[in-house]
Amino acid sequence: MAPIALEVTCSLLAWLFLYICFCRWNKGCSYEWSCRLVTLLHGALVTCLSGYVALLDGPWPLTHAGSPNTSLQIHVLSLTLGYFIFDLGWCLYFQTEGDLMLFHHTLSICGMIMVLGLGKSATEVNAVVFVSEITNPLLQTRWFLREMGCYHTFLGEVVDFFFVFLFLVLRIGGGALIMYAMVTSPGTSWLLKGGGLAMYIVSLAFMVEICRFARRKMLKKYQSWTSPRSMDAPLKSNGHSAAH
Repeated sequence: MAPIALEVTCSLLAWLFLYICFCRWNKGCSYEWSCRLVTLLHGALVTCLSGYVALLDGPWPLTHAGSPNTSLQIHVLSLTLGYFIFDLGWCLYFQTEGDLMLFHHTLSICGMIMVLGLGKSATEVNAVVFVSEITNPLLQTRWFLREMGCYHTFLGEVVDFFFVFLFLVLRIGGGALIMYAMVTSPGTSWLLKGGGLAMYIVSLAFMVEICRFARRKMLKKYQSWTSPRSMDAPLKSNGHSAAH
């Protein structure tokens, strides 16, 4: 367990160092700008790593839930755990997120610590990381587009579409399959099963907010098509979503 704790600590320090570098390189931008750059990088990197582990390296999470951790799974989860500790600390310090996001981060940290400590079930947790983080680069891209005044463009429409599509298909649909595998697996601890269900409920709460955003956006689109006067007025939806 000591080598894993050291690996997690190194991950935390690496993300913190990267954040400090971004702050120095972007002195004219806010601290949130630099933090979201770290989040964007983490999301892209961990999506690739966890996707490789879940889909290619194995074992398959839907049939081997509760299996012993592999060395590659441990490395990926240690890297992700260090990031989540950094991001939770940043959110608490700057008080930028609501209770739902803080609860999500806390569940994620506890789940990864439990899996690394038990030495098993990293298979399904790594799959959860994959379906959760795959939308994160798109979420951060939306934020940067808004900050740069480029959100109400064709690129913004494309990013929004793929964000909602991937969230519903992978995080909700794929997440449901992973949760079923976890709950029915005899090798997964009951505490981890409860945490997984709580995490999925959080995802459903995020889904409600995303569906409300999509509905508002579609209504505004419809109104812009049916009202001639709306052609001269720019859309003013902020496009905000709580899924991190």
